[in-house]
Amino acid sequence: MARRGSADGPTGLVVVDKESGSTSHDVVASIRKIFRQRRAGHAGTLDPSATGVLLVGMGRATRLIRFLQDTTKCYEGTLVFGVTTTSLDADGEVTGTYDMKGLDAGSVMEAVGALTGDILQVPPMVSALKVDGVRLHELARQGIEVERAARPVRIDRFSVDPTDDPMIWSFSVICSSGTYVRTLVDDLGRNLGGGAHLLTLRRTAVGTFGIIEAATLEVIAEQTDSASSGTSPVLLSPAEALRHLAIHVVDADGAARVATGRSLEADEHLTTSGDPVAILDGSGALLAVYQPKGGMLVASVVLQAG
Repeated sequence: MARRGSADGPTGLVVVDKESGSTSHDVVASIRKIFRQRRAGHAGTLDPSATGVLLVGMGRATRLIRFLQDTTKCYEGTLVFGVTTTSLDADGEVTGTYDMKGLDAGSVMEAVGALTGDILQVPPMVSALKVDGVRLHELARQGIEVERAARPVRIDRFSVDPTDDPMIWSFSVICSSGTYVRTLVDDLGRNLGGGAHLLTLRRTAVGTFGIIEAATLEVIAEQTDSASSGTSPVLLSPAEALRHLAIHVVDADGAARVATGRSLEADEHLTTSGDPVAILDGSGALLAVYQPKGGMLVASVVLQAG
């Protein structure tokens, strides 16, 4: 349980179960209001129609968001074969229809296999990516389409299952950060000689944070208002936010070094891994995140005391 109030407002992480119809920006604005904290940001955009896990960092913990953005994402949803749309999902206008009634499970599974592993994806026009300082979705609203470079992504798992409707299939995806599930579905339809679009999407996990730990904005507001002074049961500490990282605990002398951003000696498995390391004090509080370099740990992000 993290402190709700400090010199610069509450600091920590909230695991939100985003509801359909709201943007990720809307969710962050609501969290700011609930916790009366101006500094807040999210780790990985969810489309307005999508639901599920959205991680929101507040206060000094906003500096830790980048260590959460690169974690693996898990999704569940449904797709529709035979129809393509401008946005690659059900919110867009229909751009094409295809007769795909003869689809068989074997062909679908083969096409799914070709989209598993390390692949290249072209980001959709309806997305928050910027080209020359302008977000793609703003250009798309003007009817402008620009060339987008394909980007490498990793699909660890892509499984599909038929439903009672032969054109609607359910699916689950485990993928790297930066993957567009809408594009994955669109590519699947094209690889089968027709088209497809995303019908529903729910993000079930971001890194180690699953949907079971998430709460809707309504629940977060209720639990925060009813919490005892200075605490909130839904606000996780910075250390809990980075629970997926390796840990290095320092004593008082080490904490003094960390406070000024000086390098640290550590076990070889930490200094040679190449992965970020969470630096904790004896009480378990997160002091900083360090990065291995030259056989030492060097400061990447140092949190202010408080």
